[in-house]
Amino acid sequence: MIARVAVDIPLPHLDRLFDYVVPETLVSQAQPGVRVKVRFAGRLRDGYLIELAETSEVTGRLASLSKVVSAEPVLGAAQYRLLRRVADHYAGTFADVVRLAVPPRHAATEAADQADWPAPRTARIPSGGLLTAPNGTGFLTSLERGSAARAYWQVPPRFYPDQYGSDDWTRGFAQAAIAALRSGRDVIIVLPDIRDLTRIRSTLADFIGLGAIAELHSDLGPALRYRNYLAVRRGQARVVVGARPAVYAPVRDLGLICLWDDGDDLHADPHTPYPHARDVAALRAAADSCGLLLAGHARTAEVQSWLDRDWLGGIGLVPGQQRRACAAVRVSGDSDQALARDPLARSTRLPRIAFETIRTGLLTGPVLVQVPRAGYLPALTCRHCHAPVRCPTCHGPVRVRRTAGSRQLDCTWCGRIIVEWRCITCGGREFRAPVVGSERTTEELGRAFPGIRVLDSSGDRVISHVGDQPALVVATPGAEPLPGTGYAAAVLLDAHRLLERPDLRAGEEALRRWLNAMALVRPASDGGTVCVVGPPAERAIQALVRLDPGGYAIHELADRMAAGYPPAVRFITIEGVSGAVAEFGDLLTVPEGTERLGPVELGVPVGVGQEETWWQLSLRVPTPVGTELIRAVKAAAAGRTARKLTGALRIRVDPVRL
Repeated sequence: MIARVAVDIPLPHLDRLFDYVVPETLVSQAQPGVRVKVRFAGRLRDGYLIELAETSEVTGRLASLSKVVSAEPVLGAAQYRLLRRVADHYAGTFADVVRLAVPPRHAATEAADQADWPAPRTARIPSGGLLTAPNGTGFLTSLERGSAARAYWQVPPRFYPDQYGSDDWTRGFAQAAIAALRSGRDVIIVLPDIRDLTRIRSTLADFIGLGAIAELHSDLGPALRYRNYLAVRRGQARVVVGARPAVYAPVRDLGLICLWDDGDDLHADPHTPYPHARDVAALRAAADSCGLLLAGHARTAEVQSWLDRDWLGGIGLVPGQQRRACAAVRVSGDSDQALARDPLARSTRLPRIAFETIRTGLLTGPVLVQVPRAGYLPALTCRHCHAPVRCPTCHGPVRVRRTAGSRQLDCTWCGRIIVEWRCITCGGREFRAPVVGSERTTEELGRAFPGIRVLDSSGDRVISHVGDQPALVVATPGAEPLPGTGYAAAVLLDAHRLLERPDLRAGEEALRRWLNAMALVRPASDGGTVCVVGPPAERAIQALVRLDPGGYAIHELADRMAAGYPPAVRFITIEGVSGAVAEFGDLLTVPEGTERLGPVELGVPVGVGQEETWWQLSLRVPTPVGTELIRAVKAAAAGRTARKLTGALRIRVDPVRL
């Protein structure tokens, strides 16, 4: 027998299967999906046995399998095809993708007796959730019939305390999971972080049963994570919940993939080839003919492009209905009358309307104050020429930190303490802080509201929950504590700072963060209010006031189509030192219609162990030609490694940040 093995070598020119003879002593163990050891280029390397064949197309003598590490099949045929498809989609290698999908082996767990997994309860579909949204009932009916229904659910950003029935997105996901399970098929639910996972686990435990859920995420530890992975692979667990690697889970008969908040950058894997869980879910849904449910309070341009092509159906309330169900939104200085009452409403950081919102909210419960950055003074500029304050040693950004009652300057890259700073542009010695962090905001609010408890939830001091008593909670986006009965009010400070970020998705990301904060505030019928401190004419702020993330996504997609940015086109970036990028460009043969942008200088990257300047070459091509360009990029990368050219490259397809 011939074993075709995917060898763990992340070199593009070796990204294929290699044939090995199966010795008679290993015939009983050498089955598709098992881990093996093979001799490659004189070294013993890990690999996966993908398939068995009777003949080989390779002429000459074949090497033999050295060892079957374990007789436990951990990689299924459908899973291999998915990983291969993801690697090709992102111009990566199978070896890189399989590391993201299959957890490391834990021998003791593998050898232990298999535990019994209870069957999920599916007798009752709970009320609320998708059943209250237009088209939601039809989507659940399609899933129950075994249809490959695909939809995006626009979830209203309002808080549902337990006494109101927890009628939020977690209940909708539970409904969809039960409907898919009733059709006899399995479910995968993908969340961005552990807090969302905890919320969905609690809801699923109420309706499906906690024992029937297999969790896959790094917080479990290697033994428990591998145990759950094996339970899924063996067909024991039918409901999988986890972070982005869960989208690759080897379920036997996949019926539905649910993914929450696809705009969260935690869904984008930071490891090569940098796949995004949303796109992997879409690839798998199309290949496996299963259902797909994406949901969020905001909406990305990628989701909007799928809605425009009718690849996804829409579920959700119209903006007017959402406004009646959620908290009231006010903007500082949004009218001539508001400016007459407070002439500094558009220039001061804490205008009168923000103080009024906080003061009124504290009468009935906790108040959330969201700020963009953690720390004390996280960013500094020269007071005279406004040039950024940089470290004189590594040129990294400098911040002010409070230590033992005093302040000190230190570099966020190299950590050096800067005693005497001088601006390299104008020679000035004075600096200012255009951005105020959560610690400074906590200090200011503590003085403005004496006697009120002020909490800081940011950085490495994230608070999980806050009670119902009056308190001021200053938090960065994503670190907002969950309130018991909802925040009485929320103030979104420094909105312009989020919108001014030099990023293609700055407005989209800002709106997503604001809507997620708004989802923790009580509805207007219960007195809930959200105050935004920022330029009222900005499109993202207007979308928040109107509660129309769909309209914002339509305009955002149109702008990207006009400017030629993803998802309107396929966009590939190649980063590395100047020589490596130039060599890559010489080897690259692009299809007709490809635009080359750059190379442009990026500066010295952080965490790569060198001080040489990196450069970026960008490639842009119409979507129909995207697959051809990705093949060309991968071929050029394979040419570099085959020639043993030095210098690492980062290749990103449709990068999250531009």
